[in-house]
Amino acid sequence: MTVVTWYFDVVSPFAYLQWQRLKPMRGIAWTFRPVLFAALLQHYGHCGPAEFAEKRRFTYRHLQWRAARAGIPLRFPPAHPFNPLPVLRLCCVAGNTRQAIDHAFDFVWREGRGLVDPDDVSCLAHRLGIDDPAAALANPAAKATLLANATGAIADGVFGVPSLVAGGHVFWGEDATDLFLDYLADPGLFDTEAIRRLDALPVGAIRKQWQQPTDRVGTNTPPL
Repeated sequence: MTVVTWYFDVVSPFAYLQWQRLKPMRGIAWTFRPVLFAALLQHYGHCGPAEFAEKRRFTYRHLQWRAARAGIPLRFPPAHPFNPLPVLRLCCVAGNTRQAIDHAFDFVWREGRGLVDPDDVSCLAHRLGIDDPAAALANPAAKATLLANATGAIADGVFGVPSLVAGGHVFWGEDATDLFLDYLADPGLFDTEAIRRLDALPVGAIRKQWQQPTDRVGTNTPPL
C-alpha cells in the first residue's frame, strides 16, 4: 500500500478541487495534514496567487471555469483570502478525518460561507461534532499540530498547497494530480535520463532580490 501525505489549507480553492479527486481513492495509506499556507509563504519569502491584483483576478476566473468544466460546485466565500486558522484548528480537533475535511471544504467552497462571523464558525464546529467551538479553537494540541505540520511540510520540501508527498517526491498543485496518479502507476516515473538531467541542471542567471510591488494586496500571516 502506497503511503501518501496530503498537505492542504482550506483557504485554497485548488485544494478543494483536488480533494474531489482524492477522497474516493482507496488502496492508499493517507495522512491528511492541514497546514497554514501563509506560514509556508512566510518561510520561503513568497507571495500567494491572491496577493497581486492582476494574478488574483485571473486565478479566480480560472478556478471558477475549471470547477464548472469539471462539474464541481464552487462558490467563493464573501471575502478571499481569509484567515483559515479557525477551520484548520477545528479540523485538527475533529481528527483530520475524511468526513471532517469534507465538511470543512464544502462549508467554505461549496456553500460559500465566510469565517468572520462567529455563528458560521460555530455552525461548522457542530457539523464536525464539536460542542464547544471556543474551547476547540483554543485547544493547545490543535495549535501544536498545525505548527508541527508546517515544520513537517518544510522538511518534506513542500512550498505550497495543495501538495501530495509520496516516495520522497512532492506533487504541488491541483494540476499535478494526474502526474501523481501516473507516479502511483509507475513509481519509476522519474528514474529517466531526461529527469536526471533536469535535476542536475545548473542555474544560468539569478535576478536581483525581489521587491514587493506597491500594489500588492496585503495580508498578514496569522500566528499558528
